[in-house]
Amino acid sequence: MNNTSYIEQGYTCVLSKNEVIIFTSREKGIKPLIEVIESNINTKGSFAEDKIVGKAAALLYAYMNVEAVHADVMSKDGLDILKAHKIEASYNILTDKIINRTGDDICPMEKTVADIFDPEKAFDALKLKIKQMNMGKA
Repeated sequence: MNNTSYIEQGYTCVLSKNEVIIFTSREKGIKPLIEVIESNINTKGSFAEDKIVGKAAALLYAYMNVEAVHADVMSKDGLDILKAHKIEASYNILTDKIINRTGDDICPMEKTVADIFDPEKAFDALKLKIKQMNMGKA
C-alpha cells in the first residue's frame, strides 16, 4: 500500500492485495469485517488499514488470513492476537482497552470475545452479538 492514509481520508477500513484496493468502508465498528467475511472476498495475504483494532477485530483479521494490519488505534489485546497469528501489526496509538462509543465502558464487541481466542468461534460469537444488538437485546 502507498503512503496515503485512507483513515485520514475518512475510511474506517481498507483492504488491499498486491497494491490493489479490494474493499473499503466508512462504517464504524467490526461490521465492515463481518461484511468482508460474509461476501467471500479472498483476503488471504492482504493488507488492512483500520481506524480501531481491538481483540475482536484482530480475531476477525486472523479469520480472514490477512498478512498485515495497520491501525490508527490498537489495543494491547489486539496486538497480542495479531502477533499470535503471525500477522504483521503496526499502529499509531497503542491503548490498554477499546471503549464503547459513549466512552463509559469497554466496547461490547471486546466483551464478547474476552474469553475467546479462536478466530472462527469469535466470528460466530460476534455475528450473534451484532444480531442481538440490532434486535435491542444488547
